[in-house]
Amino acid sequence: MPDFLSQQFHTHGDTYEEALKNAQEVLELLVEEYQEDGKPLPEPKTIEQLTLSGEASRQAIT
Repeated sequence: MPDFLSQQFHTHGDTYEEALKNAQEVLELLVEEYQEDGKPLPEPKTIEQLTLSGEASRQAIT
């Protein structure tokens, strides 16, 4: 969940549907936590933004 930078959650399931359901539950918990702590939710990034930031990170390493 790249928009929640401080979180390092991974989800899984025996099927794609189960993994998707588990991911949705984690996302709901994150939103709840942010709301309880009074933190603003992060702005969602587009696939293009994520791809560009990934490229920038790889370039910084090399």
